[in-house]
Amino acid sequence: MSWQTRYRLREFVASSFWLFPALALLLAWLVGKSVLWLVPDLRWPRFDAAEVEGMRVSLAAFASSMLTFMVYAVSALLLAVQLASGQTSPRLIRLTFGRWEMKASASAFVFAFGITLVALANTTESTRHAVLIALSIAANVAAIGVFFWFVEEVGLGLRPVSVLQKVFADGKDAMDGVYAGPFEADRKEDTGTADELVGRDFRLVRRGGGSGTFLAFGARELVALARQAGCTIELIPQVGDFVSTDDVLARLYPPEAAVDDAAINALVVLGPERTMRQDPMFAFRIMVDVASRALSPAVNDPTTAVLALDQVHRLLRYAGAKNLDNARVRDETGTLRLAFPTPNWADIVELAVTEVRQYGASSIQVARRLRAMLEHLVERLPAERAPTLRRELGLLERTVARSFVEDEDRRRAGIGDLQGLGGSSTRSDL
Repeated sequence: MSWQTRYRLREFVASSFWLFPALALLLAWLVGKSVLWLVPDLRWPRFDAAEVEGMRVSLAAFASSMLTFMVYAVSALLLAVQLASGQTSPRLIRLTFGRWEMKASASAFVFAFGITLVALANTTESTRHAVLIALSIAANVAAIGVFFWFVEEVGLGLRPVSVLQKVFADGKDAMDGVYAGPFEADRKEDTGTADELVGRDFRLVRRGGGSGTFLAFGARELVALARQAGCTIELIPQVGDFVSTDDVLARLYPPEAAVDDAAINALVVLGPERTMRQDPMFAFRIMVDVASRALSPAVNDPTTAVLALDQVHRLLRYAGAKNLDNARVRDETGTLRLAFPTPNWADIVELAVTEVRQYGASSIQVARRLRAMLEHLVERLPAERAPTLRRELGLLERTVARSFVEDEDRRRAGIGDLQGLGGSSTRSDL
């Protein structure tokens, strides 16, 4: 199985909503048949003396209720996702359907429905299996409990704060996958073209398939390919970029290296929408989109923007403590085999701050929360991170000066507050 196929299969399993309920239906049939074939009938007196027609009516009622639960669950999820995406960001639709809580709930309903159908089909005057009937009753009772848990998850799990915390967790995992080590003050962070490649001859490798967003690439496989051919591969697009057919995909050093263009194309994946598998910047993008939508005149909800800044703050602090120069991969001999572009600290901070500062220019709450975040990061992160943060503080001060006419408003907007408004204006621990 090729790397590209494995990657797409992992993404399909992680994000697919219908796969697990479909497997649950198959599992229900297998479990039901296994009980009939392998488990001896215990012949419990209560089940032996029960009136078969009444038992069949009860099982049919259970099956009907589970079918109703499935229809309600899917309908409620669709409605909730549409409402939540309208309030936060459409990019959250895919993330919501990929949540394990949604898939587990739907799978529980389908399993209970399937096992009840098997029990119903094998309950007659001459044959009835007490264990199978008891199992179907237990599955239905458990599904009722799952139903109420599902309602709570849909109602509370799609609140902006819950969604933003999930985005932070996914962004943190993506950050760990892209940037491996902690920050090192004596190590230069350089995400441009490697010095040893400057001035060398190269051959261009172009995109041979369809257009799409650059989602991921197989780093180990590309290193192995370069080692085998005795060359260096430099990827040109950054994860998250849109790549069209025939665009430059990579540079190959030296140009005569025996590496086929198709081999490199087979080790990258393009798709219709960004994911966070190898793209931590997408987490910042979603958080900023949530804040920007909350700050739009049609919504005017600065408190939600502050909630988004809470998670931006957490992820920025986590990113600032990482080594952001993992764009060079060498083999065991120290030879450079793979180079690829990654965002540097300035890129990350600009994405996280710029649009929120612009759209929240007239909100004292947002200005105070932004200031508190930047001042806190200046204090807590390594000194090498401070110049970029101080530049953003200067931009924030000038934005505040332009946006507020009253001296008192400018004074209030110039105070850092982790709550935006309502926190103590005399705190000294920020």
